[in-house]
Amino acid sequence: MGRVRTKTVKKSSHQVIERYYSRMTLDFHTNKKVLEEVAIIPSKRLQNKIAGSSTHLMRRIQRGPVRGISLKPQEEERERRMDFVPDESTIKVDRIEVDRETLDMLAAIGMEDLPGVEKVEAATATVGVPGFSSGREGFAGGNRN
Repeated sequence: MGRVRTKTVKKSSHQVIERYYSRMTLDFHTNKKVLEEVAIIPSKRLQNKIAGSSTHLMRRIQRGPVRGISLKPQEEERERRMDFVPDESTIKVDRIEVDRETLDMLAAIGMEDLPGVEKVEAATATVGVPGFSSGREGFAGGNRN
């Protein structure tokens, strides 16, 4: 398994990414140099841990939104997705085939005359799935004599 990051490392890397997102990259060494410039970190080991965590988070951000990090590009992307309205609905259907039971249910709630709804005769034969039996002979140890 991987190494566990402390709360200090995680919080620091989140703050650095939120404030200096435009300067951070997917490269550890570049991020380490950025950290040297923008933050006062007491030890080299801690600096490397924060740079590694920041690099990992940047890679996650490239794949999609990351929980706990508020970035303007991320927020704009989310708003763009929410405001998107397609030209034509993907669920728009001209003809809907239903069986007699479904048609009876629609009639019971007063929706029997929906446009495009057509009755189709249901198949009377049942189709079995190969490799599976219809009984309970395989359940709880099989047949017991």
